[in-house]
Amino acid sequence: QVQLVESGGGLVQAGDSLRLSCAASGRTFSNYAMGWFRQAPGKERDFVAAVSRDSGSTRYADSVKGRFSISRDNAKNTVYLQMNNLNPEDTAVYYCAGATRGWTSPFRSNYNYWGQGTQVTVST
Repeated sequence: QVQLVESGGGLVQAGDSLRLSCAASGRTFSNYAMGWFRQAPGKERDFVAAVSRDSGSTRYADSVKGRFSISRDNAKNTVYLQMNNLNPEDTAVYYCAGATRGWTSPFRSNYNYWGQGTQVTVST
């Protein structure tokens, strides 16, 4: 079992930056690919970004490419999502997820563990 706890969300203005963190505990963090998803009110939970076990590979949704950056620190059991140039369309609850398969999947069904989420709200 892996427990995931997100932090770093908040209320910001358009154009601002935020860095989300996801701390993992339980089984060996470096065994898991990690991803970030987000869910806006009334919408599906969508893929945002993913990073492979060794940080050798990353994947991003088209909507965040060039603005968001995912990274991980296996020594600290933590994955990060740096979000720059935020806009109101980025408003959502952001979830961290872990996948026993090591590749950077954009599909929710490939992720075995989920955090509780952290709210990000971007105002105009």
